[in-house]
Amino acid sequence: MSKRKFLKDADPQAFNIMMGFDRYLAESSLTKTHWELIKIRVSQINGCAYCIDKHSKDALNAGESIQRIYLLPVWRETTLFSAEEQALLALAEEMTLIAGRGVSDKVYDNALSLLGQQYLTEVMMAIIAMNAWNRVGITTERKPEMSNTSR
Repeated sequence: MSKRKFLKDADPQAFNIMMGFDRYLAESSLTKTHWELIKIRVSQINGCAYCIDKHSKDALNAGESIQRIYLLPVWRETTLFSAEEQALLALAEEMTLIAGRGVSDKVYDNALSLLGQQYLTEVMMAIIAMNAWNRVGITTERKPEMSNTSR
């Protein structure tokens, strides 16, 4: 049995600080669809099975199509994502893989042009928050639970 405790159990105050990110984003103008796409794509890149499972289910419950969730890892090769969604997904990928390469002017400028400064800031905060949650989930070895619909 793992001795690793989830953040809420190890330090409720730290957990509440992380939840502050989510409260900020819930009060922002970030759409539910954009927030779910960010959560899933960042989690795919980081390899957080718990978060991919949780947020894919959340996205489905919010009305996202299963096809778009399936094709999210190859979003560039489909026509299923809007220009704004493509811009935030490109930014999410570059911010998540930021070490050694940064965020390109092309990706940043495109996102700024399509989303505007305030919405871009909210998207950036969502990407930062999801990367933080992935690091908590992976470090504490959170695992998806088997559901009746998983078979």
